[in-house]
Amino acid sequence: MPPESLEGYTTKQSNDWRSLYDVIQALKKLGHDVRPLGVQWELGPIREAVDEWKPHVVFNLLEEFYGQVEFDQHVVSYLELLQVPYTGCNPRGLVISRGKAMAKKLLGYHRIQSPQFATVRRGSKPRRTRGLDFPLIVKSLTADASLGISQASIVDSDAALLERVRFIHQSVKTDAIVEQYVEGREIYVGVLGNERLRVFPAWELLFENLPAGSATIATARVKHDPDYQLKRGIRQQAAVDLPDGMADKIVRTTKRAFRVLELDGYARIDYRLGRDGRLYFLEANANPDVGRAEEFASSAEEDGLSYEALIQRIVNLGQSRASRAT
Repeated sequence: MPPESLEGYTTKQSNDWRSLYDVIQALKKLGHDVRPLGVQWELGPIREAVDEWKPHVVFNLLEEFYGQVEFDQHVVSYLELLQVPYTGCNPRGLVISRGKAMAKKLLGYHRIQSPQFATVRRGSKPRRTRGLDFPLIVKSLTADASLGISQASIVDSDAALLERVRFIHQSVKTDAIVEQYVEGREIYVGVLGNERLRVFPAWELLFENLPAGSATIATARVKHDPDYQLKRGIRQQAAVDLPDGMADKIVRTTKRAFRVLELDGYARIDYRLGRDGRLYFLEANANPDVGRAEEFASSAEEDGLSYEALIQRIVNLGQSRASRAT
């Protein structure tokens, strides 16, 4: 659980619990009675808290359970079985969006373009299919938060491809996805809503001082290391100078992707805007970080929604589940 104050803590020290702190403080400022509950190994504390406290809504910030990111949907399903309203995405959307290959196939059927890709199951070796040409980027098939992604993830030979796939299999301990690497801009788009969707302005990750030859990708260090961010001039802002018509296309594509993947509550859709002017879907994050300084909240503020108003809107969307269930 986070402390009552940030005093005495550096940004790096507060990284693991900063978003939880931000949400709790915002909820209290809004006048809500808040009871934080840390859950990791047992479901019993959830049932006990529900029976004892009878919350109007559970603000779900869980990212893994029993050390497995894939288990978060089970906890959400448990909340549904308890008939307790909760914020964020439903378990179906969590499952569908987490599988990067499944999401790309579904969206491809609906003519939303993704980079060429192939999956490599644990224990198998990569085989480059027709059209899957170097350079390629190798990622975990299911992990999020850029886990396992570094500059070494981009490969330009079969030997490097084999080595990186083995790294994902052995170190991240998941299947791997091998994608065509798209040179271009890293674009994030937040979307909020259940039936009626509000798409926030496209947000861009900028790299001002990377070492020569480095790719502009969101590695684990880029996302989570404040010292590295400062040293390399990594920052985020509203995407500017988009090609004609691209802003409208991003909104349309994001709404379609959100609905096809059966998301609700809120989510972030990640794209690459290629040098060829095309928009490529990369993945959907059905449980994005909603910390005050993160892309989702920053783009909401750009759209006229203060942080406290955003948190209240998320609460309202979660509570609406109760009325939909009756």
